[in-house]
Amino acid sequence: MSSTTEQAPPTDPSAAVDPPPPGRSWQGVRALLARLHFYAGVFVAPFLLVAALTGLVYAFTPQLDQLVYGDQLRVERVGGEPRPLAEQIAAARTAHPEGTLASVITPPEPEDTTRVVLSVPELGDKQRTVFVDPYTAEVQGELTTWSGSTPLTTWLDDLHRNLHLGETGRLYSEVAASWLWVIAAGGLVLWLSRSRGQRASTVRGVVLPDRSARGVRRTRSRHAAAGVWLALGLFFLSATGLTWSQYAGERFGQFLDVVKGGAPKLDPRLPSAPPPAGGTGEHSEHAGHGGAGQSAAVDPSDFDTALAAARKADLDGTVTLTPPADASSAWVVAQSDNVWPVHYDKVAVDTTTGDVTSRTRWADYPVTAKLSKLGVQGHMGVLFGLVNQIVLALVAIGLILVTVWGYRMWWQRRPTREDRKAALGKPPVRGAWRRLPLPVLVVGVPLVAALGWALPVLGVTLLGFLLADVMAGLVVRRRKA
Repeated sequence: MSSTTEQAPPTDPSAAVDPPPPGRSWQGVRALLARLHFYAGVFVAPFLLVAALTGLVYAFTPQLDQLVYGDQLRVERVGGEPRPLAEQIAAARTAHPEGTLASVITPPEPEDTTRVVLSVPELGDKQRTVFVDPYTAEVQGELTTWSGSTPLTTWLDDLHRNLHLGETGRLYSEVAASWLWVIAAGGLVLWLSRSRGQRASTVRGVVLPDRSARGVRRTRSRHAAAGVWLALGLFFLSATGLTWSQYAGERFGQFLDVVKGGAPKLDPRLPSAPPPAGGTGEHSEHAGHGGAGQSAAVDPSDFDTALAAARKADLDGTVTLTPPADASSAWVVAQSDNVWPVHYDKVAVDTTTGDVTSRTRWADYPVTAKLSKLGVQGHMGVLFGLVNQIVLALVAIGLILVTVWGYRMWWQRRPTREDRKAALGKPPVRGAWRRLPLPVLVVGVPLVAALGWALPVLGVTLLGFLLADVMAGLVVRRRKA
């Protein structure tokens, strides 16, 4: 839930800056949440609105891809047995001899094309993907892709993650993800802790808006009731978005390293090769955006050998075959089926013997690695297919409505008397922290500090809110004096 609270505006103009009456009680917690919910909603809601709008469009990228790139992605007619990968690769290389052969992705469905991925230096971190009909070995087109994503999906992905502003732009999405759960949780507490006279004692009064209410009360009931329905989805989007964010994602990776909860690493070295000096951790992915291996000289027939070995090892469905980076490394074949039930097994294959030299199984992933991986796929709308997309779209639309209703509340609560007109409603009163019970202060301060460390953007922005609030209070007091 977003930007305001149900607290009525104070009748005294000085009430917004004067401290509340003394006396510590649990009502002080509610008053502090009201002020935090208000200010976080006012200043963070624009970030949430942009994230919801861009995420709404991104959720339907599979359908948009088919609409825009259907000629490359789908075959004209499903035939019998697919041609050998060597033949399909030869056709792709004849049409596009530039660059080096980076990987091959087998068709996810019978009507899909094979993707031959080329590493071309002038494309930087992007690739040239050639789409081949697996039944005729005819090239149907090519696209400049980024880790398997089409140009349209890549553009929408960058828009949602960083507004096409690079690493600096990622702060916008991290601000949204960091505060989304705080705003939603605070709104839930405020709505559920109303007095019994405000219909909080019935389930209907919590989950449905009050149709008999008028004005700001009607807007507030819509805002809050919708927030109750959306809460679980908002918590999920916040948590999964933070796992691959710039700063909180780094903290999450450190946590996985400490608890040894990362995904198991495949050893790509051949048995005769010396052991690797070390490796790097891997804790999250976004649309499979990892680097692909390259080889300057690859025998296309080795792709068929690697595929046969992987199929024999029960790697069914769509797989990505990556050539070895050097003579001491094996081929890597990885399942890339993101739709539930997912398949993420990997094998390393020695194509000279056809043997599997190493393997990682999805079943062996730690719980933390599984939750992280599945959460990312669910966040992107691919885990449960169309159902996943529809749920994400409903949550995004709901977040947009809740944000708009929050701002409408703020406007409706403005003073309208001739002697006290104002453009917007006043915020909840200052000084609520003085009314907090001592146990809350003793536990809350270290907890907030720990959250600020784990979620650096949340910590920095919260500190900014506190400093701005203190400065505003000092200015008003100086004017009154």
